[in-house]
Amino acid sequence: MVSLADILNARILVVDDQEANVRLLEGMLRIAGYTSIESTMDPFKVCELHRKNRYSLILLDLQMPGMDGFQVMEGLKEIEEDGYLPVLVITAQPAHKLRALEAGAKDFVSKPFDLAELRARVHNILEVRLLHLETRNYSKVLEETVRELEASREVIRLFDIAEHKAAEERLHVLSDAVEQSPVSIVITDLQGNIEYVNPKATETSGYTFEELGVDEFLYMIRATGEFWLSVVRLPQSDELMDSEIPRAKRGVDLAGRPPGSGRCLDPRAECPTRYP
Repeated sequence: MVSLADILNARILVVDDQEANVRLLEGMLRIAGYTSIESTMDPFKVCELHRKNRYSLILLDLQMPGMDGFQVMEGLKEIEEDGYLPVLVITAQPAHKLRALEAGAKDFVSKPFDLAELRARVHNILEVRLLHLETRNYSKVLEETVRELEASREVIRLFDIAEHKAAEERLHVLSDAVEQSPVSIVITDLQGNIEYVNPKATETSGYTFEELGVDEFLYMIRATGEFWLSVVRLPQSDELMDSEIPRAKRGVDLAGRPPGSGRCLDPRAECPTRYP
């Protein structure tokens, strides 16, 4: 938001080949409260000064020897890449007003100068100019923010890919360990339905659980007298609940029941009477 202080402290350049006009304009602007006023009587220096100082407003006389105000505005267009010329032209020729506006000037004041008119036109142009600059700067900040967000999103995407790959590698290592384990391993869901048995479990029972059914398969492993291990796979997940492993070793089945209270999953525990 542009404040009155911003307007009064804006940089202004007065350009006129007549020293009397320069002094008059500077005095009128200072009376109006403007604090940062510079001037030149050489139109050839205007572009160089604006490139260096980036004035918020240039009060430009159109009738000057060697280089008129229209030629100065053409040079300013090369500096202002967005095409916005912060120019208030000064002219005593009514016919020049329309031409100046078509050339890019934002407004004009007529000679002889009227203090009230000058103050109003200068204030209005400066307010619009500062708002224009503020909007342009905001757009740049917004563009930079968008680029940073896009860069952050790409970093997160790459991190997710790396995490997914690492998880796959861990799962692959675990799968190999299960496949090659010397211990019989049975993976079930939370309802006790068998989802996987490792080669050792099949070797121990002599059958697959599809051939015997769940209960008989578990019983055959138990009947060998060899300790076996049961692990729960969480629903909708490839992760194994490692905490179930020590529970099984302590004689607690997958549902958390003590031995003898349901289907036997630990060969050291008492099993239901349906098994001999």
